[in-house]
Amino acid sequence: MRFLWLTAPFVLAASSALAASETPKPKPEAGKQVEEVTVTGQSRQGLRTEVDRRSYGISGDLQTTTGSIGDALRNVPSLSVDVQGNVALRGDSNVTIMVDGQPSGQFRGEGRAAALQNLPADQFERVEVITTPSAEFRPDGAGIINLISKKARKPGYSGSLRATYGSEGRDTAGVSGSYNSGKLTLSGDASLRRDPQKFQTVETRSGLNPAAGVTDSRNLAQFRGHGRIVTGRLAADYDLDPKTRVSAEVRGNRMAIRNGQFEQEVGRDGSGAVTRLYDRVGRLNFARSNEAATASYRRKFASDNDLTVSLRLERTEVENRNSAGLITRLPTAGVSHEFLPLDAREDELALKADYVRPFADGGKLKAGVELGLLDYDFDFSALRGADPRALAVVPALDNSFRYDLVSPSGYVTVERPFGKLTALAGLRLQSVDIDLVQRTTGETGGQNRLNAYPSLHLGYRLSDEQQLTLAYSRRITRSNPDELNPLRIYIDASNIRVGNPDLKPVRIDAFEAAWQLRKGSTYYLATVFYRASQDVPSDVFTDLGGGVLLRSRENLGERKAGGLELVANGKITPKLTYNVSGNVAWNQIDAGNLGFAGKRSDVALSGRGTLNWQVTPKDFLQASGNVVGDQLTPQGRVEAFGFLNLGYRHKFTDDLSLVVTAQDVLKTSPFVIVVDTPDLRVRRRSEANIQAVFIGFTWAFGGQGKRPKDPGFDFGGGPPGS
Repeated sequence: MRFLWLTAPFVLAASSALAASETPKPKPEAGKQVEEVTVTGQSRQGLRTEVDRRSYGISGDLQTTTGSIGDALRNVPSLSVDVQGNVALRGDSNVTIMVDGQPSGQFRGEGRAAALQNLPADQFERVEVITTPSAEFRPDGAGIINLISKKARKPGYSGSLRATYGSEGRDTAGVSGSYNSGKLTLSGDASLRRDPQKFQTVETRSGLNPAAGVTDSRNLAQFRGHGRIVTGRLAADYDLDPKTRVSAEVRGNRMAIRNGQFEQEVGRDGSGAVTRLYDRVGRLNFARSNEAATASYRRKFASDNDLTVSLRLERTEVENRNSAGLITRLPTAGVSHEFLPLDAREDELALKADYVRPFADGGKLKAGVELGLLDYDFDFSALRGADPRALAVVPALDNSFRYDLVSPSGYVTVERPFGKLTALAGLRLQSVDIDLVQRTTGETGGQNRLNAYPSLHLGYRLSDEQQLTLAYSRRITRSNPDELNPLRIYIDASNIRVGNPDLKPVRIDAFEAAWQLRKGSTYYLATVFYRASQDVPSDVFTDLGGGVLLRSRENLGERKAGGLELVANGKITPKLTYNVSGNVAWNQIDAGNLGFAGKRSDVALSGRGTLNWQVTPKDFLQASGNVVGDQLTPQGRVEAFGFLNLGYRHKFTDDLSLVVTAQDVLKTSPFVIVVDTPDLRVRRRSEANIQAVFIGFTWAFGGQGKRPKDPGFDFGGGPPGS
C-alpha cells in the first residue's frame, strides 16, 4: 500500500502536466506503433505482428464455431493444450490468460482446465500471444494469452444466432448482438453448452517402501455424466463528448459437471500376492462460477494524450461435492461411506490509471499505477460412517485456509523510432504482501517482496517486407493459493495432496530474436528463444505405503529452456492455403534437491498445421492437426500426444451457413505422465471423450452497408487487411 500512495501523486501529476503541454500531432510511421492490448481495426482475420506481441484471428477456424476455447487454442502457434485442458506456452504451463486485456479469475486455480474445455470459443475473434511481455503488463506468468471478444464496429444493429448438435448428446446454442449509434455502443452475447463427460484414468505404481518392501498397484478410475456451462456478457461504451468516453461491462459464466464415478484399486506385494483390494462407487458434482464487472473512464487531451482510469471487481466460486461408498475386500472386508465437501471463493479488485502520450516522431510514452487485491478462502471437510444417512465429521481431515494478497505497482514504457530501428523500453516496480492463515491449525505465514521488472524490445526494418526483432523480459510466477496450504488434503483412499507455504516464486528471464517476412499472402517467421527460470516449483510424488501416494510441491534449483520456432503461412494455389509451425526445444532441469544426481535434459519436438481448401465460392474444407512430443519433468516425463480435426462449411446465403466438424479423428489424444525415480515408478494414462462430430448452423442478421468479405479459413495466411 505504501508504494501505491508514494507513486500515485507523481504519476498523476506528471500525467496532468504532460496532458496540458502542447505537442504537435504526430504522424506515425507504418509498422512502428505498439498498440493497446485490445486490438481493433485492420482485418479481423490473419496475423498481426507488433514489436511486443503477435495476434491471431480465430474466426476462420471451424473448431471455433463448434468447439471450446481450448479447441481453438490448439491451432495457435506457440501454444499447446492437453486432453485435460491444461494450456502451455512453449511448454510452460505457468501462463496468464486474460480477457480483453484484463486478468481473468475463471482461468486460475481449481477448475481452470475445465473452464478452457467448456467455454465456447465463438464469442472470441482473436488470440494475442505475448511471449516476452513489456513492463506495461503485470509480471505474473511466463507469458500472456489475451482472448479478444467480438465487438460492435458498424453503425446500426447486427447480431447472430448459432446452434450446434454433436455426437453423444453434445449441443450448443448462442446469440450475440450489438448496436452502434455513434455516441452509444452496446454489445452482448449469451451461450449454453452441454457436453457428456466421459473420463478414464489408469494408473500403475511400483515402489520400494522401507516398511512394506516392494509394492505394486493398479488403479482404474472412470467418470460418466454430463456438463453444462452458461455464459453471458453485456458491454456499453458512451461518448460524453468527442474526447471523453465511459465504459462498463459485466460478464459471467457458470459451469456445472455431474458425474458418476467408479474406482478400483488392486495392490500386490513383491511376490505378486494381492494385499489391497477395494472398489469406490459414488457421485462427483462440481460447480464453478465467475462474475466480473468493469467500469472505465477515458479522456483524450491535446495532441492525443490519453488518460484511462478503470476499476474491475471479480468473484470466482468453486463447489465440489464428492460422495462415495468404499467396498473393501483386502486387507479386511468391509463397507463404509464418505462425503467430501469442498468450497473455495476468490475475490479480486483491480484499480488502474494509465496515461499515454504520443510523440511527433511516432514514439510513445506510457505510464501507470495499479492496485491489486485478492482474497481467497478454502474450506474442506470429510464425513464418514457405515451408514450413509448417519455420517460423522472426521476432525483430523478438516482444512480451512485463507490467502490475502495486496499488490501495488507502477510502470513506465518509452517507445522511440531511430530511422529503421524502433526501441521499446520499460520498467515496472511491484510490491507484494501475502498473508497466509491455516485456520484449522492456527499456523500463519506470509511473503513480502518488492521487485523490479525491466523489459526491452527492438525492431529493425530490413525492408518493407522483412523485419528483425529482439526482446528481453523479466517475469515472475507465483504459486496458486492452494499450493501454499500446509495441511494435507484427502483426495481419495489412494491419493493425498499437500501444499508448501515456503514455495518461492519463479523468476524468469526471457530472451528472443526473430526474423519475419510478409509478402502478399505469404508470411514466414523464425524465432530463437531462451528462458532461464529460478526456483521452478514441481509436483513431487512420495509413496506413503499402503497404496497411498502423496503429491507435494517443491522448488527446483533452476530450469533452462531454449529452441527454434518456425511459422509459415501462404497459398499453394489460389484456392488452397496453408498455415504450419514447428518447434524444437531444449530443456534442462537441475533437480539435485529432489535426490537426482546432476542435471537432466532433453530435446522436445512439436508442430501444428492447417490446410484450407475453397472448393467453390460456397464450400470450404479444412484439416488441422498438432502434435506435442515427449516433455521432461523433474521426476519423469509427459508422453507425446496430438489431435487431428476436420471441418466443412457450406454457405447457403451470406447470412446462413452450415458447419460440420470432426474432432480428434484418429483418437491420438491420451495424456500420459510417467514418474521414474529410484524408489517410485508411476504411469498414469488419462483419456477423455474428445473425439466427436458436430453439425451446426449460423445465421447473421442486421448490419448496414455492404457486408465484409467472407474470411474463409485464412488463419494467419496474409498481412493485415489482405
